[in-house]
Amino acid sequence: MTKTERTYLDWNATAPLLPAAREAVLAALDSVGNPSSVHGEGRALRMLVEAARRDVAALLNAAPAHVIFTSGATEAANLALTPDYRMGRTPLTIGRLYVSEIEHPAIREGGRFARDAVTTIPVTRAGLVDLEALTTLLAGHDKAKGLPMVAVMLANNETGIVQPVKSVAEVVHRHGGLLVVDAVQAAGRVSIDIAALDADFLIVSSHKLGGPKGAGALISRGEVLMPAPLIRGGGQEKGHRSGTENPAALAGFAAAARAAVADLAGRNARIGALRDALESGMRAATNDVVIHGADVERIANTSFFSLPGLKSETGQIAFDLEGIALSAGSACSSGKVGQSHVLTAMGFDAALGGLRVSLGPASTEADVARFLAAFSRVMARRRAA
Repeated sequence: MTKTERTYLDWNATAPLLPAAREAVLAALDSVGNPSSVHGEGRALRMLVEAARRDVAALLNAAPAHVIFTSGATEAANLALTPDYRMGRTPLTIGRLYVSEIEHPAIREGGRFARDAVTTIPVTRAGLVDLEALTTLLAGHDKAKGLPMVAVMLANNETGIVQPVKSVAEVVHRHGGLLVVDAVQAAGRVSIDIAALDADFLIVSSHKLGGPKGAGALISRGEVLMPAPLIRGGGQEKGHRSGTENPAALAGFAAAARAAVADLAGRNARIGALRDALESGMRAATNDVVIHGADVERIANTSFFSLPGLKSETGQIAFDLEGIALSAGSACSSGKVGQSHVLTAMGFDAALGGLRVSLGPASTEADVARFLAAFSRVMARRRAA
C-alpha cells in the first residue's frame, strides 16, 4: 500500500522548527551552567538569554528591558490578566476584564480574574471588534472597583482577520484602561510596533514563528506598570517570573524572531499569492464555499472557509485521509473538534462548520495544487452522498 503524501497546511497551530532555530537550540544545549550563576559558564548563558531578549524585542520594536520570558503565550496571558498590578511601588487594582468574543481560550478564560469579573465584547458580522459596543461598556465601567482592562488579539487565529487595535487602544485609554494584545498569530506576519499600536502589553509565542515549543513572552510598553507575579521563587526576570530560564528554548526563539523580521514584505507577498490561488481554486470548484473575512484585512497566510452541510470534524478527517493537515480552528484542546466560537460570535449559524488552511514560508504552489485536488475529491464525495 502506497503511503499518502502529506501536505502540512496548519502553520497557525504550529510552525515547523526552522533549521536555524534547531541549530541554536542544539548549540545552547551544549553549554553548561545556570544563567543566574556568576561564574564564567553562568555569565555565558546570561549573555545568551539577554541576546534572545534583544531579538524578541526587535520583533515588536520594543525595549529589551520590557520583555518578560515565559513558558509560552498561555502563561504570558495568565501573567498579564490579573486584577493585581503595581504602578512602581503603588498597588493598582483592575476592577474588570473585557475580552472580545473571538479571543483564543487562553484569553477568554480570563486568567486570574474571577469569572464574574469578565465581560465579553461583541464583534461585527465582519469579525471585527465592535468599537461602539466597547465604548458603551467602558462608559458604564464602575471605576470605584478599579480600572478596566481590555484584551483583544491583533490577528484572529481562525479567520486571520486583523483587528483595529489602534482604534481599540484609543477607546480604552480614553476611559483610563489598560490594553493587553494577543499578537501570537500576527508576530512575523505583520509589522508590529508596540508604541504605534498603543498597547500596554503584547503576548507572543516561539513555536508560531518556527522556534521551539515551550517559550513565549509578555512585552510591556514601559517598566513602571507591571502585573503581580504568577510564579514566585528566586526572582528571575527581574522578579516578574521566577524559575531558571531555559536558554536552549530562548536561543531557538531568538533565531525564529530574527528570521521573522527578515524580508517580511516579500514573504507576505509570496504567501498571500498562494492563499489567493487556493481560494480562487475553491471558488472555481463550487459556489457553495464561504470564505470568512475575505472582505476585510487578513494576515496573508490564513483562509478560513465553510461548506454548508459539512461539519468541521467530518471535513478535517476527510482532508486528513487525503494527506492534508489542516485545522477546524484553534489547536487549543488536545483532540477536540467542535463548533467555532469565532463563527458563532460573527453571527453565523451554530451548525456551520469551519476549516482553516494556514500557510507558511515553506509552503509551495505544489502544496496548493495538492490541497485543491483533495478539495475536489472531497466535494465529489459530498455531492454523491
